[in-house]
Amino acid sequence: MEKYNNVAFIPVRGGSKSIKLKNIKMLCGKPLVAWTAEAALKCKLIDKVFICTDSEIIKETVQEYFKDEEKIECIDRPAETATDTASTESVLLYFANKYDNFNNVILVQATSPLLTCHDLENALNKYKKFNYDSMLSVVKQKRFVWKKNDQNNTYLPVNYDYLHRPRRQEFDGYFVENGAFYITTRQNLLNSKCRLSGNIGIYEMDEYSYLEIDEISDWQIIEGILSKRKIKNQNLNKIKMIISDCDGVLTDGGMYYNENGDYLKKFNTRDGMGISLLKGHDIKFAIITGENSEIVKRRAEKLGITEYYLGVKNKLEIFNLLKQKYAISNEEIAYIGDDINDYEVMRNAGLACCPSNAIESVKSVAGYVTNTKSGEGVVREVIDYILNNR
Repeated sequence: MEKYNNVAFIPVRGGSKSIKLKNIKMLCGKPLVAWTAEAALKCKLIDKVFICTDSEIIKETVQEYFKDEEKIECIDRPAETATDTASTESVLLYFANKYDNFNNVILVQATSPLLTCHDLENALNKYKKFNYDSMLSVVKQKRFVWKKNDQNNTYLPVNYDYLHRPRRQEFDGYFVENGAFYITTRQNLLNSKCRLSGNIGIYEMDEYSYLEIDEISDWQIIEGILSKRKIKNQNLNKIKMIISDCDGVLTDGGMYYNENGDYLKKFNTRDGMGISLLKGHDIKFAIITGENSEIVKRRAEKLGITEYYLGVKNKLEIFNLLKQKYAISNEEIAYIGDDINDYEVMRNAGLACCPSNAIESVKSVAGYVTNTKSGEGVVREVIDYILNNR
């Protein structure tokens, strides 16, 4: 059996009560558990990643998502360690007793998707440098805490003197567990029966990482943070082609008929001007639509768009065709869509964009959500965003 120095261990249950099967619910284009799993996979100091679950659905989802990753392994979780009252220590000890081929274990919480590989790498370096027995992730908070005095039903400050209230910038604050990860040795875990023991170190993460997903409201907040992070990390200088859906992006998605029963579409002139701006930046523009419409063809030709594809059932096929034709990569393509038939293409595009009134599943995978709605200049806003930030 291969020997590992550091392994990541991610326990996930199928019986989540607040959000059904939340560990594989899509968050910004990935199953929730994939965010922390990918952080562990990308950490150079972690040799192996174990995902332990009692759910066949979660297991199948993880194995399909990570089918090309040899560094990750999905293992079964005993039912008694996956109840509502079972402690995380119970499944952690099960793992340590069953597997004896590692030195250190990093317990990673799947509901902390704001964790990054840099956090894990920096923490492991600190853990080794100071020779800690165990370590936990924390955030620093500068808040004034009170507790109840049960004797007379009054309340007392815990961490400051209210008669000498410090200014926030002068207040040292205190460290709070954010639950993102814990590090210990296998032997310390078996001896203490606890994830923390001996000389304990801390690793401070950004304050916003205090958030973890328990309720739908947490999900929405974290989704917003991750979307902004995706935008920040996007290298817009790489974009060589913008591909757009038609209905719901270039148009408002409405169905209009004149008195003769002729079908009409409403386009926005600002989009046309935006597309013309691309020529000076050597960025190509294409349209892929599921509708086989003469109106779309005429609009494309009027704007000088040569790459337009009508009546398309599988947009990903055309996406790959354009990649091959122009010898460009996924990262060099921005895609704008608004509905479920755009979802797979958006997952593959370097920059995925959508209008503000797109369906929620599309918004979840988008790196940029426009302020404008369908047909109100969505394409122009995306083009301005790309050109202004190159």
